[in-house]
Amino acid sequence: ATVNGSPISRFAVIGKLEKTSGRQALDALITEKLIVAEMDKNNITVTDDQVSADIKKIEDQITAQGGTLSQALIAQGMTTTDLRAQLAINNRLEKFLADKIQVSTDEISQYIKDNKVVIPNGQEVQFNDQIMSQLRSNKLNQAAQTLIDSLRSSASIKYLVNY
Repeated sequence: ATVNGSPISRFAVIGKLEKTSGRQALDALITEKLIVAEMDKNNITVTDDQVSADIKKIEDQITAQGGTLSQALIAQGMTTTDLRAQLAINNRLEKFLADKIQVSTDEISQYIKDNKVVIPNGQEVQFNDQIMSQLRSNKLNQAAQTLIDSLRSSASIKYLVNY
């Protein structure tokens, strides 16, 4: 870029990004590498069809809101390849943690009771499905964080740059 004829180099942009977000980006890459290695070690795989089905669900949701997948990816600074890779890792992680993220009907009932959820007549199934999805997502996040903490503590990570 240039500003009033004065150039801003790519090196300057990269340097600024490293200073402001370098540690976060490096930690994300380390976490990804640790997860992929653990999934590979445990032979946890997903098919392209599974990833494509997830992309279709996301695309349908975005379309229902009046947008397009392309617009959403651009807004997130992602490509379709990035999305496929992210979904593949997420799906592998879900498979690996499947036994830890099951939600029982008792947990759904307890959630409804604890949060005093009022369910309109005729919408019980929809509400239960939404609550189950939320509880499963919470369990997945907790189990994934526990796994990541464990992988990080047992890994040999050497930082060559301090951010």
